[in-house]
Amino acid sequence: MNIKNWADKLYREFLQGTGEKDPQRHYLVLRRNIAILMLLITIIPLVFMAVINYLEYKSNIKSEIVNPIRVLTNKTVHSIELYMEERLSTIRSIASSFSFEDLSDQKTLNRIYRVLKKEFAGFVDLGVIDENGVQISYAGPYDLLNKVYSQQVWFHETALKGSHISDVFLGYRQFPHIAIAVQQFTSDGRAWILRATIDTDKLNNIIAAMELDPESDAFLVNADGILQTHSKYYGNVLEHCKLDIPLGSYGAQMVEEKDTHGKDVLITINHFLTQDFALVVVNPRSVILKSWYALQGQMFFVFLISVAIIIVVVLKVSNILVKQIKTADEKRELVFRELEHSQKLSSIGRLAAGVAHEINNPMAIINEKAGLLKDLYRNASDSNETRRLMQVADSILGAVDRCRTITHRLLGFARRFEVELEMLNLNDLIKEVLGFLEKEALFRKITIQTTLDENLPPIFSDKGQIQQVFLNILSNSISAVDDGGEVVIRSWDEDADRVGVSIKDNGCGMSKETLSHIFEPFFTTKKGYGTGLGLPITYGIVKKLGGDLTVKSVENKGTDFTIYFLKKSKIE
Repeated sequence: MNIKNWADKLYREFLQGTGEKDPQRHYLVLRRNIAILMLLITIIPLVFMAVINYLEYKSNIKSEIVNPIRVLTNKTVHSIELYMEERLSTIRSIASSFSFEDLSDQKTLNRIYRVLKKEFAGFVDLGVIDENGVQISYAGPYDLLNKVYSQQVWFHETALKGSHISDVFLGYRQFPHIAIAVQQFTSDGRAWILRATIDTDKLNNIIAAMELDPESDAFLVNADGILQTHSKYYGNVLEHCKLDIPLGSYGAQMVEEKDTHGKDVLITINHFLTQDFALVVVNPRSVILKSWYALQGQMFFVFLISVAIIIVVVLKVSNILVKQIKTADEKRELVFRELEHSQKLSSIGRLAAGVAHEINNPMAIINEKAGLLKDLYRNASDSNETRRLMQVADSILGAVDRCRTITHRLLGFARRFEVELEMLNLNDLIKEVLGFLEKEALFRKITIQTTLDENLPPIFSDKGQIQQVFLNILSNSISAVDDGGEVVIRSWDEDADRVGVSIKDNGCGMSKETLSHIFEPFFTTKKGYGTGLGLPITYGIVKKLGGDLTVKSVENKGTDFTIYFLKKSKIE
């Protein structure tokens, strides 16, 4: 069963009841259906709202957490680039301010080196290299004089571009450092290079100034993924980084993945503009999204509390509604019983009148015969038999008189249902009766169509009796159709003496056998709650008013009641 069919079934059960024979079970199921419908109506929008808010908050909070990391990495990259550019400018300035001959002099180079060490932190040594790649003068802590660099890549790149900043490397010094070189020319056109090295401590200090969480990590890598600074979790300087980092693009980018330790991490990669370096910042998701997880827990708690409150309220309301429905059903059942009782009394009255008339005739004969018998023996001899016979005759006459009293009382009971004639508009009466039944029809989604003749002439008849006729027939028609069925009411001017009203339904209809018994008292197809008096009383009222009632019915297709009323009733 798909969701639509299930929802339709639930809705029908909610409106129509469950068909349970056990009344208590019926109301329990009805309460369950009401509670389910109300829970669906309230909780589904709440779930949609919670999901939308969850996604919206997640997006906003994530941006609020991620954007500061982007800003911080941008500032750090800018600081490192500025530091490297400042060192390059310093070397370029020295090469421009002093001639090749001045810098080739060891004393001059030593003096410049001491000033450089004092004023600019990070410089390790300083050397002058001629056009053949030979270091002809050197100032620093190592014995690198006359070292030949003609085969080094940086030497040829400096000759080609005029300057060079290397990746971190060990070289002759066997500790991580960065080389900075600039090219200049002598007056006679010979090229020479001023080269300096700086240590990587300053780079580590700039990265440490980011003040990341203790569980986070930050480091530099080159275009080949080689670490340029130390990493806490993913390798040492000049080792290949253990993380799979996308390199080669520009600007900052962020990726989410699992690191080599199986932790979910958020990796921020910010590429340098002037060098093939990238600053990598690794933050565990559990740390960076700590505030989001806290808010997520609070939202989930609020959602559960809301659902719990809704469930409590729905159960309370459904209990109240079912109690009200039960009370209304009990009142309706009481009214139906009173109506049935009234119908039964009416039928009994008619039966009593018939019985009284039927009994009065033989009683009159018995009275006459008993009187004659008494007259015949009144002049007879005064004997015991005669006196005894006279006593028997008197007893018969007394019994006849008693029967006469009883039948007169029965006729008096029947006369309580005498009609009161007045001018009536049948269309208005039909609308009034429909007013009694429209709630039940609406409840069961039964369509009632009326085609009433606006020029229908008034009739002179009894209002209460005709109302009872319409009420009985319409009640039967509504009972006969399934939920969503149809009842059609039509009125017309039949001829000079009569008007007609048709009440047609598309209900279960009747078989020929059933149709032949419907006007018999106490015959009913409504086992358990029908009295079998409605249609007999209706038929009797119509006939009493001088009209006629006909029925056409086809089993499983419907029934058509046609009533003809005299424009001026002739009471039979």
